[in-house]
Amino acid sequence: MHQTVRLSRQLSHYETFHLNPALFKSNIKAFIQHGQFTKALQLFSVSPLSITNFAFPSLLKASTFLSNLNYGKTLHSTIIQVGLHSDPYITTSLINMYTKCGSFSSAVNVFEEMVTREGFVEDVTLWNSLLDGYLKFGQINEGLAHFNKMQALGVLPDAYSLSILLGALGLKEGKQIHGYIVRHIFKSDPFLETALIGMNSSCSRIMEAWFVFDHLEDKSNVVVWNVMIGGFLENGGWEWSLKLYSLMKAENVKFVSESISSSLSACVYGDVVDFGRQVHCDLIKMAFENNPFVYTSLLSMYGKCQFVEDAENVFRQVLDKGIELWNAMISTFVWNKYSFASFEVYNKMRYNAITPDSFTISNVLSCSSMIGIYNVGRSVHAELVKRPIENSTAVQSALLTMYCKCGSVGDANFILSTMREKDVVAWGSMISGFCQNRKFREALDYFRKMKADGGVRPDSDIMSSVINACTGLENVDSGCMIHGYVIKSGLHHDVYVATSLVDMYSKCGFLGMAERLFSDMHEKNLVAWNSMISSYCRNGLPDQSIKLFSKIIQHGFYPDSVSITSVLTAVSSTAALLNGKIIHGYVVRLEIESDIHLENALMDMYIKCGFLKYAEYIFQNMSQKDLVTWNCMISGYGSHGDCIEALSLFNEMKNSGIKPDDVTFLSLISSCNHAGLVDEGHKIFQSMRAEHGVEPKMEHYVNIVDLFGRAGRLDDAYNFVKSMTIEPDRSVWLSLLCASRTHLNVELGELAAHYLLKLEPDRGSNYVQLLHLYGDAELWEKAANIRATMKEKGLKKTPGCSWIELRDRVDVFFPGDSSSMRTVEIYEILHSIGKHMEKEGGDSEIMETISDLQENSPWRDQLQHPTSNA
Repeated sequence: MHQTVRLSRQLSHYETFHLNPALFKSNIKAFIQHGQFTKALQLFSVSPLSITNFAFPSLLKASTFLSNLNYGKTLHSTIIQVGLHSDPYITTSLINMYTKCGSFSSAVNVFEEMVTREGFVEDVTLWNSLLDGYLKFGQINEGLAHFNKMQALGVLPDAYSLSILLGALGLKEGKQIHGYIVRHIFKSDPFLETALIGMNSSCSRIMEAWFVFDHLEDKSNVVVWNVMIGGFLENGGWEWSLKLYSLMKAENVKFVSESISSSLSACVYGDVVDFGRQVHCDLIKMAFENNPFVYTSLLSMYGKCQFVEDAENVFRQVLDKGIELWNAMISTFVWNKYSFASFEVYNKMRYNAITPDSFTISNVLSCSSMIGIYNVGRSVHAELVKRPIENSTAVQSALLTMYCKCGSVGDANFILSTMREKDVVAWGSMISGFCQNRKFREALDYFRKMKADGGVRPDSDIMSSVINACTGLENVDSGCMIHGYVIKSGLHHDVYVATSLVDMYSKCGFLGMAERLFSDMHEKNLVAWNSMISSYCRNGLPDQSIKLFSKIIQHGFYPDSVSITSVLTAVSSTAALLNGKIIHGYVVRLEIESDIHLENALMDMYIKCGFLKYAEYIFQNMSQKDLVTWNCMISGYGSHGDCIEALSLFNEMKNSGIKPDDVTFLSLISSCNHAGLVDEGHKIFQSMRAEHGVEPKMEHYVNIVDLFGRAGRLDDAYNFVKSMTIEPDRSVWLSLLCASRTHLNVELGELAAHYLLKLEPDRGSNYVQLLHLYGDAELWEKAANIRATMKEKGLKKTPGCSWIELRDRVDVFFPGDSSSMRTVEIYEILHSIGKHMEKEGGDSEIMETISDLQENSPWRDQLQHPTSNA
């Protein structure tokens, strides 16, 4: 009553409507026609009982548009009061209102009460409204039961009933409905024809959809063209979408805004901006210039095709800019990583008194996260506090992502706690944010909280993030438990989840499990192939990586820059130059888009295969160089003995503004080591912490010990070890032992061996170095004791190996190896080289090495008489 009095005062000019019901009804209708739904409902509140039965459907439609369930319930009460609850048209409107306002149980109650009251409902429209609700709420079985009940009671489905079913059902049920249509001769009905095309398209049966379209008697209906264009686009056939667009023009079909927008989407999908420009000309000729929907699609097309200037021109041409166009312009800048430009548009939008919606805010927050300017995100959040938009799930998810990325766990947790409904997007934002910040434990904790919270079923994105968290922690036990959960939840068939599992098992050293998962994948995408190529290389099987790479094309995929980078890593580890050149040629020939990672991998491959000039050429022609690029080239010069060039490049790198890291210094010290520049190498080591703030790692200490050791400065080497700020590990003492052996310093060698064997008493190679030291110093008794200890412990040295590439084959050799088919030939050539060097007076050290190889040869006796082997 109080509400009625208050509204009566606010709307005092409506009081005459009590005296004139016709005027009352016409004004409600006018408000609704002009989209002024709130005013229409306020007018109804002035005199609810004065409404005629014809006005109720319009008022219920207004409540539906506003998603205002309270107004809808008030209208329902009034309908019962005035006795119109048996009117089928009003009841249908009530069911639609409850369904669209999210209270489907109320919609079911309205229908069932009418059936109870009337005994039989023969109006098919009423049955259709509830059928539509069942399917929209995902209650497929209940919907089909409703459809069967309807037929059992003698209510014949119409074309709209069947269209509802075709729009929601899968292929199997869709075929049954199609059969029903054929049997009951629903011929040439535009609703059904459109629904059949849509059903087949959504089930990836695009040729069946085309068959229905091609056999239509009447193709004048623009809707059916739009559905077919959208169907081709949905199934990756953007070329056919554009052909249909051209055919529509030739057939003089009258275009609507959706026709233009779908065609522009096809241009984006195929990245064919020239066709998009043609569509741009067409929409001007067809007088769509003032259509905001079309111009928003046009701007988005230019933006997503990276023609930002054209997008800006479209934006400027529209005088009356709606919120959608502002959002599209902001999205374009975000898409093309013009972050500051997107902030400028956002500020202009606010200056023009355009109120940002949830899409605007989500974009601005994403942009803030992307470039790490979190103060902007925080200020946007501060503006939202007093607005209801803050409760939007999309906005809250964007806030969660931003706070997680900037490491503000407390703020992110606060946002999550204030959310009334924590959906899968919110939990996913939280978990992925932690993973991106390498806070893997927190990611797993929130996954457990999500499961405990209940009501939210994790999707493939969340499970991929959780698996990546297990990978980051190198916790295969947790990974196995998550794998079990994935199988129970039915997500193991998802290609992204399966790929994450492959990656997790391979990084934890379980290559067999990774192989099994890969082979069991029903559908492999390029990401899965790339992951398996990396897995083989990571686990010491580069040949398998190279073989798998060749199979990608056989399975209908074209390698991308990630595929190439992964296989080049495998090629580098085997120094298989021919394979590397083939892959490089493939990149050039197919014009695969090159990125900095691919170029770095090519450089590394040529360096490790001994072709420094090729690496130099790639380096000099790179448009962009990162720290890895400089490190790779510095290391390349060092490993090829050109220390002066490595040091020169280091200075050039510093002048370019790139800050060196620990890898840079490792490469420089190693270069000085190879060149014998002891003081220069030591000076570089000292500058690490003092000048560049880089903390030395164990590898740096080992290199300095080796640097002093090779130069014979063993006292300096030992003093350096004693001055280390971290506890020396095996590699430091082994390096000192090797240097002691080289310079026959038995006392220092025994000291190094003492610490080495104390750290790893059961490693055979540790004893071998000491054994060689005693042998070189002719301390035979001590050498015998070492041999006895090794025999007693059952220790052996793992043999080293070397390999050589000849034509398209890489051969691997071990000491004393006789597995090659050409072993006799190899040793005969070695024997011949030795004889030739004796005659020419060759290098004594090399001749001694050849003699040792011949002595250890399994074909020693045969080599004494090479002619007998003929």
